Amino acid sequence: MPDAQQTVERMQLGLALQELRQRAGRSQQDAGTAIGKSYVRISQVEHGKGALKQHDLLTLLDLYGATAEERETILAIGVEARRRAPKRAYTDVLPDAFQRLADLQANASAIRQYTSGTYPGLIQSPDYVRALIKVAGSVWYDSTEADTKVAFRLEQQRRVLEAPQAKKLTFVFTEDALTNSLGGAAVMQGQILHVLQLLTKHPGMTVQILPSGTADNPVLGGSLIILDFVSAPRIGYAPAVYGPTTYYNQPTDTQPMARAFERVHELALSPEASKALLIESLKGT
Repeated sequence: MPDAQQTVERMQLGLALQELRQRAGRSQQDAGTAIGKSYVRISQVEHGKGALKQHDLLTLLDLYGATAEERETILAIGVEARRRAPKRAYTDVLPDAFQRLADLQANASAIRQYTSGTYPGLIQSPDYVRALIKVAGSVWYDSTEADTKVAFRLEQQRRVLEAPQAKKLTFVFTEDALTNSLGGAAVMQGQILHVLQLLTKHPGMTVQILPSGTADNPVLGGSLIILDFVSAPRIGYAPAVYGPTTYYNQPTDTQPMARAFERVHELALSPEASKALLIESLKGT
């Protein structure tokens, strides 16, 4: 029987196994037969509603033709997923952590994101992404990784913005993102145009700007992302400038995180006023 409680680790395990299975061209029936279980059990695991023993994971990884690095990562996540008493927080320190974050975002039904000083990643223009990663690459990692990171970010955007089922997307960012120049005036102008185009293309998307000097901001200087799912616990996390991301899926943590987002949502300019500010800023770039 599947474990009753979905956790970040079980969701990550399921999404990673699903991706490997689909890449290998295997069906859930193929996977179930390989480990002596029904396709229903495979579906449950892929939807984060259970875990598998290590020997079953090894069999599936052989069936899927997983690489050595993928095997190591999946087995490590499998250990966490089998925990009967889930940890309050889960810090993903394994390889390809950003891929698993992208998987969670792609599977979320609603995404709420607050950023300070930059445009949220999901609404960054390609040129803005390149400029941001170029600056980061001069400090945080080998600059030869830049092209891979740019491609990943753009694919992450595509998976969210072009998902078969439209997601509820709410973005709040601080006003200084408009003036914190990256790549020069042309890039900044293109970024504003990109956001305006997204608002036209995705009527269900909400973009709000938090004016500089706003008092009583509970997330001052930080960032926050809340993911909601149709049939899984809410996940919240506060991205770090450097190092691994820590995920939370216990109400003790996700409820105050959601309240913090709702507060900045209330403090920010209305969507209409925010759009007007973007247009006005466009004139000045």
